[in-house]
Amino acid sequence: MSKNVAVILAGCGVYDGSEIHEATLSLLALDQVGAHVQCFAPDIDQMHVINHLSGEEMDESRNVLVESARIARGNIKPLSAFIADSFDAMLLPGGFGAAKNLCDFAVTGAECSINEQVEESLRAMHKKGKPIAALCISPVIIAKLFEGAKVTLGVDGDAAQAVVDGMGAQHEVTTHGQITVDEELKLITAPCYMLDASIAQVYEGVKNAVQALIERA
Repeated sequence: MSKNVAVILAGCGVYDGSEIHEATLSLLALDQVGAHVQCFAPDIDQMHVINHLSGEEMDESRNVLVESARIARGNIKPLSAFIADSFDAMLLPGGFGAAKNLCDFAVTGAECSINEQVEESLRAMHKKGKPIAALCISPVIIAKLFEGAKVTLGVDGDAAQAVVDGMGAQHEVTTHGQITVDEELKLITAPCYMLDASIAQVYEGVKNAVQALIERA
């Protein structure tokens, strides 16, 4: 039976939105297992806009939902319209947008706050016992919301230390293609571009995370 999966996007572009490779490969992997996907994003302004050629901040404003629609080819809904009963699972790609727009981890670290709609949707899924997958940096959101969660950010860097020391999560070191599964909380995480990775290596991790997500849906 086909599973309904909600994918939460955070804009478009690694430095200020969703990581495009991770988001696209997630949609591909979900399609390959026959899942029905609906993309969502909060209808808010981005924290800032980055010139992806120079890496410099730009003097302009962009909307997270509008930018996310680029990846979703327009088939996207505001996160305010999310209803947990309509979905079997949820997936969050990475990219700095997850740490800037879905939460403010990029600025405040372990003391971060989560966007209200993001928190509500994740807690609603969790309360109903439905699995959640998070890629790259987005596991920091999981770690902040679900006390004692077991997650991976790949290596034991500053972000991993923040989720362990500041959020009370458990961190598991992983490499390319590996995932971490918290069976009790039904959480699946994969490092993806938290590691120095090729697109093929990222896809291996995404595919394994999606498979684990669907198996638990």
